[in-house]
Amino acid sequence: MIDNYLESTFKQFEYYRMLGEKTFAQLTDAQLFYQINAQSNSIAIIVKHISGNMLSRWTDFLTIDGEKAWRNREAEFDNDVKDRAALMQLWNEGWTCLFTALKTINAANFEQLVYIRNQGHSITEAINRQLAHYPYHIGQIVFLGKMLKDGDWDSLSIPRGDSQKVNSEKFAQPKTKTHFTDEFLNKGEN
Repeated sequence: MIDNYLESTFKQFEYYRMLGEKTFAQLTDAQLFYQINAQSNSIAIIVKHISGNMLSRWTDFLTIDGEKAWRNREAEFDNDVKDRAALMQLWNEGWTCLFTALKTINAANFEQLVYIRNQGHSITEAINRQLAHYPYHIGQIVFLGKMLKDGDWDSLSIPRGDSQKVNSEKFAQPKTKTHFTDEFLNKGEN
């Protein structure tokens, strides 16, 4: 069960990473840094926050509290990322830290408690907490991307008007046991 859970977790995190990256690819540099107003977050600010959270939560995941003393959460909301390259570096650093930490989890340590702000979490709870947090923000990224692209947005899921077609294709196939992300994550490999 642990292996199945961890495999599913990896796939879900990869899926949301892909949604973010497919959004970035559709946007100009200016759109990545656009703020609707001073109180709103640009896509760049959201990426900076996600990365800061990932680095804090997943560095020394099994041994040190997930809210690191060196984290400056408030600064994550400063609009000071300079360009797309710096943005992508933050994005990739966060994901690398997360996936590296997930690979350290196994049957021998799966029952251990980990702490976030001095609050004990099972490993499942700690992972699920982040598996809710990151998609929440990636949903914001996608939503902002759709608004900024207006009518030029390339859908990242089933495009409007295609639901019946997709369902017909799915139900025409035999039942299978696959992870919901497999068809999305493996599209580029064919």
